[in-house]
Order: sequence, then structure tokens, then C-alpha cells
Amino acid sequence: IERFDLVEEGKMKKLRIGLRYHNDQPVIQELQRVSRPSLRRFSQAKEIPTVRNGYGVAIVSTVKGVLTDREARAANVGGEVLATVF
Repeated sequence: IERFDLVEEGKMKKLRIGLRYHNDQPVIQELQRVSRPSLRRFSQAKEIPTVRNGYGVAIVSTVKGVLTDREARAANVGGEVLATVF
């Protein structure tokens, strides 16, 4: 992420995110939602998925807050796997 802004449109607030590019290619190649309201995906600390052999990141909602997959494994906490980013 290169930059982000909080934009107010009337009573609603929106988050505008500017993506980073390298050699005219986006740095984020893939963003995939894992858990959704109709199908929640929970994992224990040892079972949190690795994304593309560790090159990507899984975003996990835990009791200690929203963490990356590496931070969650290091803290030995599991939780809801929200998304994967590569």
C-alpha cells in the first residue's frame, strides 16, 4: 500500500487505498477473501495456512487483534482467517 485516505461522503466514511507499483506492475498480485459471513474459516495457530510458500500473507483476526499469519503463529494464537494477500 502506497497511501490511504479516509474520505467522508455525507454521513458515511470510506477508506481509499492507493496501491504501490514496481516497474509498472502492481505489487499486490492477488487478494482473496477466505472467511465470509455465510462461511467462517477458523484455524488453530499450527494450522494457519501459509500463502505461496511464505511469500504471501494471511490476515487473521485473533483475540490479540488482527495479525499476520507469522505474528499469529509466533504468538501461538489461532483465529478467523480473513484474507490472503500475494
